[in-house]
Amino acid sequence: MKEILNYLFEHKPLSQKEAKNFFLSFSQDKFNSNQIAALSAIYNMRYPTLEEIKGFSQALIELSINIDLKEFNAINIVGTGGDNKNSFNISTLSCFLVASLGEKVIKHGSYSSSSVTGSSNIFEILQSKFTSKEEKLKKQLEKVGICYLHTQIFNPTLKKVREVRKILGIKTIFNILGPLLNPSNPKNQLLGVSDLELARLYYYFYQETDKNYSIVHSLDGYDEISLTSDFICYDKQGEHIFSPEYFLIKKINPLKLKGGKNNIENTRIFLDIISGNGTVFQNTVVSINAAFALSLLNDCSIQTNYSKAQEALKSGKVKKILKRFLDI
Repeated sequence: MKEILNYLFEHKPLSQKEAKNFFLSFSQDKFNSNQIAALSAIYNMRYPTLEEIKGFSQALIELSINIDLKEFNAINIVGTGGDNKNSFNISTLSCFLVASLGEKVIKHGSYSSSSVTGSSNIFEILQSKFTSKEEKLKKQLEKVGICYLHTQIFNPTLKKVREVRKILGIKTIFNILGPLLNPSNPKNQLLGVSDLELARLYYYFYQETDKNYSIVHSLDGYDEISLTSDFICYDKQGEHIFSPEYFLIKKINPLKLKGGKNNIENTRIFLDIISGNGTVFQNTVVSINAAFALSLLNDCSIQTNYSKAQEALKSGKVKKILKRFLDI
């Protein structure tokens, strides 16, 4: 372990095979907390190479619990985190909005590490019971349109690094890998990224897969479509730059997207928005992210999907989806 860390500290990259074998050693308890912190420091000084990302993600997927949900044409909506913007939980709200419009969502998420509140923190406060039971997850998808895969259940290896990540309180290599580790491997992905260079790295990664994807990055640093600036989108058709004005939306002041100071406050904001009581700015941002996700699943334009999302959020449909999700 010491030799590999020294090798990496010299800014030398691993091959895909070396990277995979390196992370497979997580399951053999060869890493202590100091070594995990050192690994995080290395990849905060440089981004992993494409080959390293492939190897690391392959290892962690192999170490995860298998789940077969391939019968569903589902999407995962997720961000890398680590943008230090303290916005409310936009991607999680977008998931429920997409499900309310008849699509299937397999959300993969965790507790907060580099942000105030993660999706698992909210679900825990709402007393949603995390499960790995395939039967229950399929029932949620069939009856509600959304299920949730809690990282620490499906990716037990990552449970070992959670405390170190929480203590560090900054983005790490695991922020980069997290969006690639959904154990159900859904066919579609909307991925928000906090850094342009990293967005391009994901773009190269997904070009070599059969996934239907959109990778979005707001040019002022948000890991989602924040509408606080122009944003870039990478998909199978290439690179696109959009301004909020393109969708007839005025740029939003970042202060309008601020989240709360703790999990309780962020859960209250989550419930307000999902109940149709969000501000115009909150509703707009959630709807545009949902629109980009919907456009991976249907033949409608982004503008049409945006209108559908706005209407669904105001109608109370989304709140009903949350209630049914929590009841199963």
